[in-house]
Amino acid sequence: MTIWDFFVWFFWFYIVIACISIFIRVIIDVFRDPELNGWMKALWVLFLVFLPFLAAFIYLIARGNSMAQRSAMGSRRAEAENADYIRSVAGSGNSAANEIESGKKLLDSGAITPAEFDALKAKALQGTA
Repeated sequence: MTIWDFFVWFFWFYIVIACISIFIRVIIDVFRDPELNGWMKALWVLFLVFLPFLAAFIYLIARGNSMAQRSAMGSRRAEAENADYIRSVAGSGNSAANEIESGKKLLDSGAITPAEFDALKAKALQGTA
């Protein structure tokens, strides 16, 4: 086996992997598309099974723009869900530091006594331990 045989083998291996990834992305997009009804999805899948290269090229040409929009929308939705999750895990302001800070403001305004502030601080610190 010469080095050129290796490069030819490597080239065809790359082509096969690229084709498989394109077919998978197209099939995923067919099922993710809310505009297509069940029959159209079934027809696209049959088209992809029996004439995979032609079907993939036609799908990418005909529906490639909406495919990119759906992908971007899914990414934005996942990012928003991730940000919401992080905010929920980080807490909404019920931490001990926030409780002590609000107690200090009440103490400074004269609404509570120093003894009440100390009790509030102890309760907040006891809740974190």
